Amino acid sequence: MGLEDAAKQMDMAFTREDLKGPSYELTFGGATSFLRRKYTKDLTGVDIAVTGVPFDQAVTNRPGTRLGPRAIREASALQAPDAPYGWDFDVLSEFAIADYGDLAFDYGHVSQFPAALTAHIKNILDAGAASVVLGGDHYISFPILKAYAEKYGPISLLQFDAHTDTWEDDDMDRIDHGTMFYKAVKSGIVDPATSVQVGIRTTNEDTMGVNIIDAREVHEKGPQATVAKIKEILGDRPCYLTFDIDALDPAFAPGTGTPVWGGLTSAQTSIMLRDLAGINIMGGDVVEVSPPFDTTGATAIAGAHVATEILSLLGHRMRTA
Repeated sequence: MGLEDAAKQMDMAFTREDLKGPSYELTFGGATSFLRRKYTKDLTGVDIAVTGVPFDQAVTNRPGTRLGPRAIREASALQAPDAPYGWDFDVLSEFAIADYGDLAFDYGHVSQFPAALTAHIKNILDAGAASVVLGGDHYISFPILKAYAEKYGPISLLQFDAHTDTWEDDDMDRIDHGTMFYKAVKSGIVDPATSVQVGIRTTNEDTMGVNIIDAREVHEKGPQATVAKIKEILGDRPCYLTFDIDALDPAFAPGTGTPVWGGLTSAQTSIMLRDLAGINIMGGDVVEVSPPFDTTGATAIAGAHVATEILSLLGHRMRTA
């Protein structure tokens, strides 16, 4: 399969016959599933299911993250159809990866959303697949973590973010994108001692015992030292990776609900995500992409690359298990 196939391949999200391999089709045309993976609700034989959660109930200032999954899929079509750069294997060719579409929920009954999302992810896990979720505001990680904790027990959290999202909130029914990890630790589904938050640069006195590597430490000590510290904290425990796009500096990702200066660069992030190979990752998400606030599409492009790196981290874990 090569570039000449672009002359006859189109809409591979619907027309491809299998779940593996690259897709050479016009970057400016065709159905924009994530990385041109096949759209399917049949999880038979699927190793990794990519799914969107178009939800933004609780952004601080800028709404629009409900449009994130669509924008990330579109941006992913710009990536080269070859193996993700920097890896010694091609996750797209070695593993069956499907685009499972978006979560369906009644936007008029917001209180029903968390249970619907947990059930959606549980369905993926029960089928034997891992999930990579395109969000959506960051609250979505809490219902997702419930499904993962049900399968793996209390899980370690690896969070890239400008904010800790551990502000105190003992009302477990409140849907808030700044308190969900307080609730996750409080309810016992996340083990704080083996969890770490990277890129933090906002004040919160109570981090619930989660280890913090703030943005300044990343800048001063560099990506390699940061990865070594992350791996030491996580150990070999099952972990879930959540990436809030505002972990990046607004210069690299202006289209987010909560931009904060002094953040990570895309170069630092690409090094860290690739060097994290070997962690016992079970699933992940990328959240808070808000396309209305970035007419260049750079934020969605960053989100698509982060999701691709999460796919590769999952593939690395699966092939070495």
